[in-house]
Formats: sequence, structure tokens, C-alpha cells
Amino acid sequence: MDSNSLHRGRLKVYLGFAAGVGKTYQMLTDAHELVKRGVDVVIGYLEPHGRKDTIAQAEGLELIPRCKMEYRGAIFEEMNMRAILARHPEVCVVDELPHTNVPGSTHLKRWENVLELLDAGIDVMTTMNIQHLESLNDQVRDMTGVRVRETIPDWVMKQADEVVMVDLTPRALINRLERGVVYPPEKAQQALQNFFKESSLVALREIALRQTAHEVEIRQVTLPESPAESAAQPEQVTSGNGDQLMPSDRLLVYVTEHPSTAMLIRRGRRVADYLQAECYAIFVHAEFDFNMLPAAKREAVERHLNFARNLHIETRVLHGRDIATTLLDFARLHSITQLFMVRPQYSPWEGFIGRNLIHRIVRHAHDMQVTIVAERHPTRKE
Repeated sequence: MDSNSLHRGRLKVYLGFAAGVGKTYQMLTDAHELVKRGVDVVIGYLEPHGRKDTIAQAEGLELIPRCKMEYRGAIFEEMNMRAILARHPEVCVVDELPHTNVPGSTHLKRWENVLELLDAGIDVMTTMNIQHLESLNDQVRDMTGVRVRETIPDWVMKQADEVVMVDLTPRALINRLERGVVYPPEKAQQALQNFFKESSLVALREIALRQTAHEVEIRQVTLPESPAESAAQPEQVTSGNGDQLMPSDRLLVYVTEHPSTAMLIRRGRRVADYLQAECYAIFVHAEFDFNMLPAAKREAVERHLNFARNLHIETRVLHGRDIATTLLDFARLHSITQLFMVRPQYSPWEGFIGRNLIHRIVRHAHDMQVTIVAERHPTRKE
């Protein structure tokens, strides 16, 4: 077995704010530089979208043939995991990290393929756009009117050892679109009227710059600067008497059956990441048995809790006749500093109950910050 397989591979993410900024081209350029230095590099998956410059830049790099799969009478090509693992290169180039694989593939998502390659000791270079980050899904929808369907959990981005933003001004990207460099003419015109409006691109670029700065900052804090530091034990924060201190912030997201809860969970995850804080997602029910809840409500709550778990948020289901008291007792027991609740659009009767709950929690949660997040609706059709 190759000695590299004894160690987890390193992940490098090329991040952009929209298609066409040059992520794949830059990744291939860096791959060529590695080959010149004697590194064993292969292309596991490449999607050039017919762009001549990108296709030309891939020449000279070893390409692992894709595997063909049939689904609903059509033939699709996916990354050939078996061939890549058998070849076991030092570095594998994998384009379009958020891609959803054809049913029947080794994994549902391409990012899961990448994690398997990393576990096998293979370094991976990959690409993605900022709007595919799960915690930004609602923010992107509000800005552009488009709900991005293929997303990546934020914890996957945290696996990256290096994040590189490939930047281009929005005006330059629009010029590329108009010249047919990014998409064919008909598709380019449609894109310019929708997702690629200059105002949307400016906002997305700002988010991408902010996210990249955050990724760099947390890696400066957490990554060792030398092999000697790498071998040392992780530093613990202690008080003057030697007792280990708890993290300064802990977040709690209150889960309900309302659809806006998904947005609230994303918000909580994102804030927790920025604060490097622990995060809980809590549902409180008054019934003796959770399974006694109406089926539609139970299924919605379970869906939200599963979504939170996928974002690596710890979940709890609590039983209590008084929801406000039960929630605040849990919060104080776990030293919660911030509590997130959503203010969705209620029916008249639900509105009375919901507002009463919010008012009681705000009135009694004097020892923590309570954030009430309003449900937003996109200004344009999805």
C-alpha cells in the first residue's frame, strides 16, 4: 500500500462567486505546476462546459475515464471512483464539488466521493461557487430570487486545508458572457436576464470575499505553523486555577414544524461557525410521546432535525407542558448565550400562541441574547 494512504489527504477548494470566473482554469494551471515538480496528478472529473480555454488547459494531464451509468433510459457519465482508487494518485482534480450523482452511484453527492478520496490518502483539488454553501442558501435566494438546489454542508468546507478565491470583477464576467466565452449565446442572454444581473453578481462577490477572508482567518488560528507545532498537543484554554474554560458562546436554535425553520437552522449554523461556538437545535413538545404528534407536524419536525444533524448541529427533542420554561431551563443548563427563534406567518390562532411564546421567552431570557428572525420572501420568482 502506498505510504500516502496511511494519512488523510489534503483538500484545496477553488471558490468563486459565479460560473465563468476561472476556477477550473486556475485549478488546472496549478495541477500543471504540480506535475512539473514531479507530483503524480490525475483528473478524476472535469466539466469544461465546452469552454475552449479550459479544454486546452487540461491537455497534458492524465484523465481517468468516466464510468457510464444508465438512468431512466438515458446514459450519464460520472466520476469513476473504483478506477481512481485503484490508480491511487498523489493528487486528484475533481471539478464541481456540489454536483449530485446519478442514482445508483457510489455516493449521492460528489463531495462524498471527495471525502472518500481524502480518507484513502489522496489529495484533492476541487471547485465550487459560494452560493452552493448550505448556510448561505436563504441569503442567496433573497438577493437573486433563485433557490440553489445543490448545496454543500458548511462542515465539508471546514475539511478544506486551503481555500483559494478565484476573483473577477462583475463587469468583466458580464463581458465574458456577452462574448460567448462562458455559455452559448442563447443561454448567455438568459443568464444575463436572471442570475447574472450585475447587482446580483456584486452582492455574490462581496459574500465570496467575506467568506474567503473568514476561511483564511480560521485556518490561521487552527492550523500549525511548523511541524513541531503539529506534533504538539492542542492548546487548551484554562483559568488561573487550571480549570478548563468553556467556549464563550453557545447557540440554541428553536425548531418548529414551520418551513422557515430550515432558514433559521442555516442562520444558526453560520453564526456558530463565525463565533466558533457550539450549536444546538431543540424541539419541545407537550405530548407525552413524540409519536403522538399529528403526522404532518412530526414529519416536518423530523425533517428539520435531520437537516440540522447534516449540518453537524447537536439535536434534542424535549418534553414539557410549558414550552418556554422547558426551553429556557435547557438553555441555562447548557450555558446558552444566544437563542434563535423564527417569526413565521401564523394563522390568527397560531399567531396568538406563537407571539405569546416569543414574548415570554424574551421577557425571561434576561441572561442570554434572543434573536427573532423574520421570515423573508424573494422579490422575484424562483
